[in-house]
Amino acid sequence: MAQTATVYSFEIELAHVDRGVYASLAFRVAQHPSEADDALLARVLAYCFEYTDGLQFSSKGLSEPDEPPLAVRDATGTIETWIEIGVPDADRLHKASKAARRVVVYTHKDPARLLRLLDGERIHRRESLEIYAIDRDLLAAWAARLSRRTSCHLSISDGHVYVVLADTTLTGSVVPLSS
Repeated sequence: MAQTATVYSFEIELAHVDRGVYASLAFRVAQHPSEADDALLARVLAYCFEYTDGLQFSSKGLSEPDEPPLAVRDATGTIETWIEIGVPDADRLHKASKAARRVVVYTHKDPARLLRLLDGERIHRRESLEIYAIDRDLLAAWAARLSRRTSCHLSISDGHVYVVLADTTLTGSVVPLSS
């Protein structure tokens, strides 16, 4: 019997000081059976970092090769920003760069490994590719406290992240890398 996705509900008071974005977010995210908690939270954190009108989680699931895990679409449905999580391969990023004006990667894995995998590979508009490394300790600490219904305050300032849960404050960073 095939496993089904687990749905998590998030209520986040977002204060992204760097971008001047302040919002009360309420959304649900489906966790694929093969997806680890840190990967799920990397998607949630990327959603908060990139939050803007038109931002959506993939409706077709994480294993869909033609869809990004997160995307900003315009009113016609055209992908404006393609957001990848983890360690996407060069072919996927090449395709994404042809499909969207902006391509962003948030990695919760070893960032040096990602850069090595992409080194020397052909990627359309490689110079405009944005790559960010998420603090793995932050994700591990948040994953240890993950529940099906999460309510928190999330602040971002100068690349530092503060996640205030009911009983604790978690801190970490999201660092831009050179592709």
